[in-house]
Parts: sequence; C-alpha cells; structure tokens
Amino acid sequence: MVKVIVLVKQVYQSADLKIDRATKSLVTQGVARVISETDKNAVEEAVKMREKMGGKVTAISMGPPEAKEALREALAMGADEACLLTDPSFQGTDAHATANVLAAAVTKIVDYDLILCGTYSEDLFAFQVGARLAEICNLPQITYATRITLEGSKVTVERDLENERQIVEGKLPCVISVTREINEPRLPTLMAIMAASKKPTNTWTAGDLGLDKEEVGFNGSLVEVLRSTVSVGERKRVMLQGEVTEVAPQLVKALLQEGVLKAS
Repeated sequence: MVKVIVLVKQVYQSADLKIDRATKSLVTQGVARVISETDKNAVEEAVKMREKMGGKVTAISMGPPEAKEALREALAMGADEACLLTDPSFQGTDAHATANVLAAAVTKIVDYDLILCGTYSEDLFAFQVGARLAEICNLPQITYATRITLEGSKVTVERDLENERQIVEGKLPCVISVTREINEPRLPTLMAIMAASKKPTNTWTAGDLGLDKEEVGFNGSLVEVLRSTVSVGERKRVMLQGEVTEVAPQLVKALLQEGVLKAS
C-alpha cells in the first residue's frame, strides 16, 4: 500500500485567455479555472499507484475558496480525499511562502510515503514550489520525472533532462515533480464526477496550520510582484507589389533597415 499526497494548483484555462492591447494585460473575466496541466499528470500518476498497490491519495490545494473546484476535479479523477488551504492572509503569497503553507499541511498530515506535484504551474512557470517544499520538509527530491517505479521503500525514477535521460533511485518518503510526458490524464466519467461530491474534503486556515501572518502572504514572501504585463507584438503590415525582380531588391532593403539582415 502507498499513501500519496498530490499537490494541485488552480489556474485559468490558458486557451481562453485574451489580451487587452490597450492596457497590455490579460483578460480573465469569465475564463474558467482548471487544474494546471502537469498537476493533472501528478494526480493521474498518484491514482495509478493507488490502483496498482492500494493505499490512499490525498489532494491538496492552496488558494481562494474557489480552488475547491480544482480539488473536486482531482477527486473525480480518483483521489480519495482532499484538503483546501485557504485564508485571506495567503493573498500575495510567492513560491517561498506557498511552500511554507504546503509544508505546514504536509506536517499536519504526517502519514505519507510520497509527495507528487507538477514540474511547473501554467500561470507562473516558476519551477520552485516542489523543490522548496522538499527543502523545508527535509525530504529528498527528484525532478522532471517521466516514469516512476515503487518497490517497497525504494523509488526508481526516469528523468528527462532535455539533452539526456537519467535514471535515479531514492528512498521514501520523498518529493517527485512530474512532466507531461509521464502519462495521459484520464477524463472523469459522469459517475466519478457524482461520486466526488461525497468524498471527504477538509478546509484548513492559517490558524489550523499553526502559521502566523509573518510566514504567509506578502509578509512571508521573498518576491513582490509590482506589475504583470503582456508583450504585444504589432505587425507593420508593409506590402510590396510588383514583379519579383522589382520587389526582391525592395524586400532586401527593408530587411536591412529593420536589422533583420546585415550587409556583408
């Protein structure tokens, strides 16, 4: 049997986001929120382990009360129970403070063999939370996992390091971050979605986790986000007309002026 904690983050559905070109900001109004893609892979991998070996999968998410929807999706995918970490004091929390909150929840749970999470979240792509959590909890960590094999208290992981593949071994408990290549997340059936509402879900605040205001939110963060903007590229819409022999020199001249080509 294996007891797995899987970390889940709720993000905006990236395909539905639009850009306000006047303010160079993202338009999030009316955009659905879903589980970050690599976190879905983590949930799938945790459920597959439980189906094969028995045990329990606990999904944890830190966020506003609305993040309960992401946990319900994780429960529909097969997680056995869920825990929402939410508190007004968590607003403005960066990767460091987020890891502090998650570490407090993991410590409160106590009984687990493995912590799984996505390599990154689709909103910030910070690649930090899993690693910081492992450091705070004094746990070994393995990143960029594309395959995980459990044998007793030993775990064997195949890692994707872009230019090479690496196979490493570690001891449980540990933290493993997975990539999208590790599996194909399942689509919950209607019965699974209905059953999810009956599975236990706890809600823990900063007080429940024994955290004070200096450890979370803006006070507990190492990074302060001053402004978020979107890079908006505009086409110059220059059109050259005429015969090829006439247009070609004009095109070369235009590219030289723009710095795309350099004169030899």
